[in-house]
Amino acid sequence: MIEASELRRIIFGCGNFGGIGSSPALRDKGDAAPTAMALLDHARALGLTRFDTANTYGGGASEALLGEWLARQDRAFRAGIEVATKVGNPVGCPPGDRPLSRVQVAFHLDESLRRLGVERIDLYYLHEFDPSTPLEETLEALGRALTAGKIAAFGVSNATAGDLEPVLALTDGALRRAFTHVQNEFNRLETGDLAEVIPLVQAYGLRYSAFSPLSGGLLTGKYVYGRSAAAGTRLGDAPGFYDHRLTPATFEAIAELEGRAAERGWTVPGAALRFVLDTPGVDSLIIAPRTAAQLAAYGIARP
Repeated sequence: MIEASELRRIIFGCGNFGGIGSSPALRDKGDAAPTAMALLDHARALGLTRFDTANTYGGGASEALLGEWLARQDRAFRAGIEVATKVGNPVGCPPGDRPLSRVQVAFHLDESLRRLGVERIDLYYLHEFDPSTPLEETLEALGRALTAGKIAAFGVSNATAGDLEPVLALTDGALRRAFTHVQNEFNRLETGDLAEVIPLVQAYGLRYSAFSPLSGGLLTGKYVYGRSAAAGTRLGDAPGFYDHRLTPATFEAIAELEGRAAERGWTVPGAALRFVLDTPGVDSLIIAPRTAAQLAAYGIARP
């Protein structure tokens, strides 16, 4: 389903390490160190070389666990990988400060470098746009980080076309060249970016990376309409995040994916990932398996 030649389009997401995403309420629902290390070992065995995390995932535990694993890897492997992390989620900002102020960006960047055990972040995302901070101030902070060699490139996440346009207008020179990625949710159930964001990304030579390509596991086919999700699943542990998706239309789309998978001899998750990869303008996607079996079900061919 996913050929070896496409491995660079697959990013291993570490958002379940130490918690589920950035939510403080879900810190006890994430993957502990042994599971995280085993999953990262599986990812390397499959030939994956791109890793995505954030300063607020698991309250910093995700970066720390990824950094611990990276420290165990050989120099040749580390030289060929890409590590992306993020700054600007409000839960990581002290009360009274602003998530993307120059002070917060500088502080969290240094903390991310320390936890990851690296000298430079390959790709540094603005996790969310911060209406309390002038964009010029945030971009100035990124420019300083770029000049200091602490980041190689930057991107934006959870961005609308209206968010992207001022970033493009306010960057030039080295900072504009360093602006390379947009990371948004995109999957069979969430295709809104086809209208404006993806065409804008293409027009300006940026790369579009899709997170949540399985819509929190909904597109694996393991949930049943009208039946409560089991504990230990994403929907079971964080139902409020997905209540708006539990509709007849969603399960009709899942049935369509199941039919497509059956026709081609694919797994249902593999068909969902294939939908994203085959969408024009999508450069890459982020997977975040919780088990080796889930990772195997994605149908990633070994190199």
